[in-house]
Amino acid sequence: MPGGVVHTLPADLRAALMANTAALEAWNDITPLARNEFICWVEDAKQEATRQRRIRRTVEELEGGQRRPCCWPGCKHRERASD
Repeated sequence: MPGGVVHTLPADLRAALMANTAALEAWNDITPLARNEFICWVEDAKQEATRQRRIRRTVEELEGGQRRPCCWPGCKHRERASD
């Protein structure tokens, strides 16, 4: 299963996606950059409860047709082109 541009797909998020066919299909359809944003959002959680909530929301958002995490400013680990 593909990961992101900077981040690799963590096992807990992979398991949640594998358990939901619609979310898995959406995951495989979005760009590597979009996958990276979801992974970074999950990985950025400081508490386990927050991480689990974000994994659940990732699956729900993908299942609902959303292609990027809602209300996420973006991955701070990805290099950006200078202006």
